[in-house]
Amino acid sequence: MIDVNDVIDNTLDSLNKARTMRPIAGSSRKGDNPVLFLVGNSTMRTGTLGNGNNGQWGWGYYAGEYFDAKKITVENHALGGTSSRTFYNRLWSEVLKGIRPDDWVIIELGHNDNGPYDSGRARASIPGIGKDSLLVTIKETGVTETVYTYGEYMRRFVRDVKAKGAHPVLMSLTPRNAWDDKDSTVITRVNKTFGLWAKQIAKEQRIPFIDLNEITARKFEKFGKEKVKYMFYIDRIHTSAFGARINAESAAEGIRGCKGLKLSCYLKPLEQDSVTGKSRKKGCPVLFTVGDSTVKNNDDDENGMWGWGSVIADKFDLNRITVENCAKAGRSARTYLDEGRWDKVYNALQPGDFVLIQFGHNDAGAINTGKARAELPGAGSESKVFLMEASGKYQVIYTFGWYLRKFIMDVKEKGATPIVLSYTPRNIWDNGEIQRNTGSFGKWTCEAAEQTGTCFIDLNNLSADKLQKMGWEQGLRVVGEYFNHDHTHTSLKGARLNVESIVEGLKASGSPLKDYLK
Repeated sequence: MIDVNDVIDNTLDSLNKARTMRPIAGSSRKGDNPVLFLVGNSTMRTGTLGNGNNGQWGWGYYAGEYFDAKKITVENHALGGTSSRTFYNRLWSEVLKGIRPDDWVIIELGHNDNGPYDSGRARASIPGIGKDSLLVTIKETGVTETVYTYGEYMRRFVRDVKAKGAHPVLMSLTPRNAWDDKDSTVITRVNKTFGLWAKQIAKEQRIPFIDLNEITARKFEKFGKEKVKYMFYIDRIHTSAFGARINAESAAEGIRGCKGLKLSCYLKPLEQDSVTGKSRKKGCPVLFTVGDSTVKNNDDDENGMWGWGSVIADKFDLNRITVENCAKAGRSARTYLDEGRWDKVYNALQPGDFVLIQFGHNDAGAINTGKARAELPGAGSESKVFLMEASGKYQVIYTFGWYLRKFIMDVKEKGATPIVLSYTPRNIWDNGEIQRNTGSFGKWTCEAAEQTGTCFIDLNNLSADKLQKMGWEQGLRVVGEYFNHDHTHTSLKGARLNVESIVEGLKASGSPLKDYLK
């Protein structure tokens, strides 16, 4: 058996440490409620600690978010590096002790069922579902062991669960970032190997089978190769937080869609956002505005602070397009994404829609302490794992430009049109010149646009030019009328000035959004 993964994972070399991090089986049980036990490998729980400190996450970490904790608890007993053989021989007995009648056990194994039978990690199972067996002597230890087929290990898991009066569910493997060929748009499936064998055993044992591989692969194919890249971290097998969440979502979808599977009764109801996109008129696109307080502020007092997103609708033919301001004060590109605000816009998008995206005011400063909202500087592909002070959890942080590219890719994926803007100028002057952001966030926004072939409007320079013409000597008096409270937040007059600049930029661009202007 050839070890095809090409991934170094030393989890089993520190098994005792790993045991201290995995839950005691059944310890989460509340009263007489059932427990859902998750059995798998690093795609379900990555690393020895499973806490994301290497930037990788397994979908089991997020699975509990989809279940009603008042009815059932979810325990992730997966361990990176395990195969069906090594999990059954080394870890399964401990899990089995906690299983009670009417509990549930999801089993997803197979990623590591290759490599040598009798040396090194010695974790391979025999391919297929037959009754074949192989007596081996482990070269390093001299211990003898009988190796069975992948299907036979699955049978043993299933039989042990049934003997406890609990309910087993088999799942196929999570997909890898592997495509049929370099030009293909089709994710390589496992439906001729482990996916097929798991399905065959499920049918033989008359238990549910969920094709997790197929459900997520279809999503990946819709995302496209560039977006799928950030579903993984470091290699092509182990998922980032993004990919892990997709797999957890797919697992929940598979459970919900599996006819007669009573485990679905424990899932949380599907949440429907009835607000974002509510303005949509039949046959008309929606223009969504996304950003910070300079895009959306209080916007209710003529003498208060205003964001340009709340007045830009005045420039459009509202019989042909509607406008929704989805910006939120105090947010950076990263925190707007982290809080799930971007997901609401993404889910509401339809082909033909438009999104104006402007971030940068809150994207500097501390990354993992204090307000913790900054990204890495620049527009490159760099990333780094940080321990977040407030939550005590690890998180991969990317560059400012990376987050903009993600937004852009998401918009294009939905058949909509993104437009990115450099952030609004501040009322800060240096020797008679108003401060610009052409060397930092404005530059990185422009680079993200160029990298993705997206329309860029240099709002910072367009509005700064208008303010500059008013002159430094009159700055404090005249220019000050365009700001409110401080040097960043605009008054109603300032918001309207920024809208004039956006319209100017649109008219000079090739964006089809300009066709909807009055």
